[in-house]
Amino acid sequence: MEAKNDPAAITDSEFADLLTGVRQKQPEAMLQIIELFQEDIEMVSQCILLPREEAISHIVTEILSFIQAGDST
Repeated sequence: MEAKNDPAAITDSEFADLLTGVRQKQPEAMLQIIELFQEDIEMVSQCILLPREEAISHIVTEILSFIQAGDST
C-alpha cells in the first residue's frame, strides 16, 4: 500500500478474504475489489484505444476472471 492514511488500504487478511469472496462469486466482494482498484482501473483505461467506459468494462472483467481462475500461475 502506498500511503498509511489511504482510506482504501486494507490488511493482507482482508484482501485474502476478498479474493476468496470473488472466487465464490459473492457480489459484495466483487464490488469491493473493483472499488479498491478503481483509481488504477481508470488510469489504465486511458491507455486503451477504446471508449473509456468500454475499456473500464474490459479491465474489470479481466481482473475478476483472473481472480476467479484461482492460483493457476
